[in-house]
Amino acid sequence: MIKSSVTVSLVPSLHGGPWIYWDDITASCHKAADTGFDAVELFHAAPDALSPDALSAALDETGLDLSAVGTGAGKVLHGLTLIDPDPSVRTEARRFISDMITFGSRFKAPAIIGSMQGNVGPDANRDHALAWLADGLRDLGTKAADAGVHLIYEPLNRYETNLFNRQNDAIKFLSGRVENVVLLCDLFHMNIEEASIGDALREAGPSVGYVHFADSNRRPIGFGHTDMTDIVAALEEIHYDGYVSAEAFAFPDPDTAASQTIQSFHRWFRERGQA
Repeated sequence: MIKSSVTVSLVPSLHGGPWIYWDDITASCHKAADTGFDAVELFHAAPDALSPDALSAALDETGLDLSAVGTGAGKVLHGLTLIDPDPSVRTEARRFISDMITFGSRFKAPAIIGSMQGNVGPDANRDHALAWLADGLRDLGTKAADAGVHLIYEPLNRYETNLFNRQNDAIKFLSGRVENVVLLCDLFHMNIEEASIGDALREAGPSVGYVHFADSNRRPIGFGHTDMTDIVAALEEIHYDGYVSAEAFAFPDPDTAASQTIQSFHRWFRERGQA
């Protein structure tokens, strides 16, 4: 059964980014539970920036699960990527992600690699960059497997990375190179890059490990022009039963964004008989 999740950012300096709830993990979990979500997806500044005991208490109080942990702060706040030309930076990027894997695995939650994949600079060698990316994902995929979780890799749109923008291109790259790595299919990014989101999901099939639930304008589903009909049909056809998580702008405010998201979730994933 597909489950709902909502994003929580604990990084005040990034206010205005695509996260629904902010700053206070306990209050955010209570709001998420009261709104009807099954889980929260966490974005925090560093593996040691939040006490696991504090998170455990908030989850226990509300009955929520942790769906995933984002690693993007490693890039945004600390400038770390897996394809940096400096080997010491690549090593630190792996350490950061590895520690996030350890943090999330305590709650059976995978880590997401999105912006920390990096960009190939204008004077860089793309083949070298792809080799570094494969090496990093291979190492981290093994780390995740040892911790009992998957590693999630997210193709981003062309304005955020020049590595892999389409799901099928990412699958071709990962196949035969890495193990225990699944795809995050973000509907916002896919709206930009895929000719058909539904067909891209069908082609990805069992590689789909997580879905970001956001509309064409990165507002909550229903506030843009994304047609969910074929998307939901494709997820049904590939027997996807993971999370759809609202990584979307808190438009017009967090509570309204959360309410709009859960209403859309029920419309598309409950009223269609997937319960």
